[in-house]
Amino acid sequence: MTMERFLDRHVAGRKLAQKLSRYAGRSGVIVLALPRGGVPVAYEVARSMNAPLDVLIVRKLGVPGREELAIGAIASGGIWVLNNDIIESLKIDQKTIDAVTEQEMKEVQRREGQYRGDRPAPDVKGHTIILIDDGLATGATMLAAVAALRAQEPARIVVAVPAAAPEAIRLIQPKVDEVVYVIAPGSFEGVGKWYEDFSQTPDEEVQNLLAESNLRFRP
Repeated sequence: MTMERFLDRHVAGRKLAQKLSRYAGRSGVIVLALPRGGVPVAYEVARSMNAPLDVLIVRKLGVPGREELAIGAIASGGIWVLNNDIIESLKIDQKTIDAVTEQEMKEVQRREGQYRGDRPAPDVKGHTIILIDDGLATGATMLAAVAALRAQEPARIVVAVPAAAPEAIRLIQPKVDEVVYVIAPGSFEGVGKWYEDFSQTPDEEVQNLLAESNLRFRP
């Protein structure tokens, strides 16, 4: 049996919202999206549950010359986490760590300014956070996002995606309170396979959706 694909990220977001309906109308719920592709999905979820929407920008801290190897990650709010096992095994010095961190922090700040403008980042401490992307393939980026978010002491972290690889779910589940998904096909291959339209989400669309959601939200 062939599993049905989502028309686009907005349709996927509405289907995901149905799976998250128990959180609708609850106080203390904040929806955070991983930009850019997670924003249209999260927009629909936030709208359905009348929850505030914002972004959590995460940048992997790659080993210079071997960027696919992550020594950690840095996220919105200056939160960073390090993978000490990799740092020790590769004997990476503090100077290298500082240089990589500084470079990626500039990119986080640039994107925050672009997407959020003058609005401060949300205070997530003690809140239920629904962390959304358009899909989970390896789960590596989401894992970094969760680690950075956990450092800010939310009460509960719920990772929610329309499509997820089963092995990525297994990776993420022990690190969060709940993983919610619409489909988890055995032969996943890639997130884009499960969308009819998987075109890149432009920065302008991210800005517009965040601004529109901010205007619509009524505490």
